[in-house]
Amino acid sequence: MGALAIATSRSPTTRDGRLRAAVDAHYDVVWRFLRRMGVAEAGAEDAVQQVLLVFARKLDLVEPGAERSFLLGTALRVASDHRRQGARVREVADDGAVAREPSNLLDADEELDRRRARGVLDELLGQLADDLRTVFVMCDLEELTMSEVAGALGVPPGTVASRLRRARESFARLAAGERARRERGGRDE
Repeated sequence: MGALAIATSRSPTTRDGRLRAAVDAHYDVVWRFLRRMGVAEAGAEDAVQQVLLVFARKLDLVEPGAERSFLLGTALRVASDHRRQGARVREVADDGAVAREPSNLLDADEELDRRRARGVLDELLGQLADDLRTVFVMCDLEELTMSEVAGALGVPPGTVASRLRRARESFARLAAGERARRERGGRDE
């Protein structure tokens, strides 16, 4: 967080406190949101830093209480940039990384199941159209209200509601297809 500390070191203490509080409260949410919006795990930390630097620069323009929706709106744009960059640079998967990584959990099987489930979630989310994925992740996974999402995206609340309905329908179809495929034994585990 060195660059972020430098960016805020010239600010009044109240700005620092507000920035620190926002980082403490929303860092995990922003990281998770970026991953769900298609940012590769290897680039997620850098993407979070980009979001936080934008937030630090524009802190005075963000209404108190609207930090989360601002951060996620910014994260959406950063994720879009990272996905475009990812189309040019392909990440090489290291299938052995999971096995080599130490787990903080007592039950390694449970941790592996969670990682697999997150992988399936990422796959399914990646199949949704970007506009549908955005509102689905913001509303259903990050639990923002439709009005917060509308404000973050700059679209009418009715548009958010329509996209959310379509996203839920699409996600349900995709999840049902994935379940059926697994029941048929279509994937080695």
